[in-house]
Amino acid sequence: MARYNMWQNAGQVAAADMLSDAARRQDRAAFFGSIAGTLNHLLWADLTWMARFDGGAPPGGGIQDSADMMSTWAGYKSARVQADQRILEWSGRVAPERLAGDLSWHSGALGQVLPMGLCVQHFFNHQTHHRGQVHAMLTAAGARPGPTDLIFMPNDIGM
Repeated sequence: MARYNMWQNAGQVAAADMLSDAARRQDRAAFFGSIAGTLNHLLWADLTWMARFDGGAPPGGGIQDSADMMSTWAGYKSARVQADQRILEWSGRVAPERLAGDLSWHSGALGQVLPMGLCVQHFFNHQTHHRGQVHAMLTAAGARPGPTDLIFMPNDIGM
């Protein structure tokens, strides 16, 4: 799923690169407003979960600020590549025993102990959920996102 995440994010960035900054920031009545807002929220959430998973630094701000996390498209793209590499590296080293254990955290939205495996499933499902929204917004804006089916993922992604 980390490889799939990397592939899909790269494809959405490539499609969004075809749009103007104004088109990326245009309010499209999505939960996080725009293509840029939704992508920023997804990056923020990925970094928040990764901080819980690998103990690294979480992003600043809360969920209410997440749509404005990166102020420039170039900054977003750089941070997205770094985040995807972090996710890929973590996924390659996480021990099966860790996935069978629990994850404990506290946040403004929720604080509890949940099975680590469930949290990782949520992490990847959350990405797919919001990328689906972005895919629809990109398509409506005239951009052409690539395929999303797992069977079409190139073998060399993340290698």
